[in-house]
Amino acid sequence: MLPLLVVSQEIKNDTVPDKPERPAFESSYIIDNPTDVLFSKNSMEIQIKHRFGLINGGENDLAGIWAPANIRLGLTYAFHDRWTVGFGTTKFNRLQDFSLKVGIFRQTRSDNIPVSISYYGSFVIDARKKELFKYDQDRFSFFHQIIIARRFSPDFSLQVAPSVSHYNLVANGLNNDVFGLAVGGRYKISPQTSVLVDYSHPFTNYPISDTLDHNPKPGFSLGVEFSTSGHAFQLLISNYDGIVPQQNYVFNKHEFFKGDFLIGFNITRVYKF
Repeated sequence: MLPLLVVSQEIKNDTVPDKPERPAFESSYIIDNPTDVLFSKNSMEIQIKHRFGLINGGENDLAGIWAPANIRLGLTYAFHDRWTVGFGTTKFNRLQDFSLKVGIFRQTRSDNIPVSISYYGSFVIDARKKELFKYDQDRFSFFHQIIIARRFSPDFSLQVAPSVSHYNLVANGLNNDVFGLAVGGRYKISPQTSVLVDYSHPFTNYPISDTLDHNPKPGFSLGVEFSTSGHAFQLLISNYDGIVPQQNYVFNKHEFFKGDFLIGFNITRVYKF
């Protein structure tokens, strides 16, 4: 009977499903870039993002807290475990954004699939006065990003995310498309607390004169995240104030290591129905 018992055990092990690994991050954003996080079907997420003014703004504005601030309010809804749609509104330039996130591959616990791969895209409408635009389509911009993330351990996660930003209307001499690459990481220092790093690099090569520099500056952000099962709060410093990804990648002029950074925070809350 021993050979029969051995064969029976092998068949049982082969039928155990290879479960997906937990998402690499706790929140749907790592400071300025989306992550691989996708919520279960019929979940709704509320998003609040706030950026104060520059710390070195040169005015009596209490490290930028009293300066003009940018804010975005948004929500997303998961129609499927791998499909999420969203809408948000941003103060600067009155931007109205519509987003889609799709899970393509999920990292598995056995490492048969070593990384999670997701797509994130957004369509943005500039809702400022019509006198600023000759055609309605001049208001439109687009953002596409592939998110490649890996959960190396319960404490450490990393993602790399190439992207392309497109504006229908840009100033003379500028490109309508800007390619970028983001690298972000998270390290947990306690069950609910993590340290975050986010870097975004736009690839452009515009001519630079003595009076004009068209090239957008890279984004660098540091933060700390406090999270629970349904809530995440990120306190951060960053040189990005556009909040909407294509706005940051194409038009950012602030340089972090020259003191052009600001204080901000992200708050997300998930409700499951």
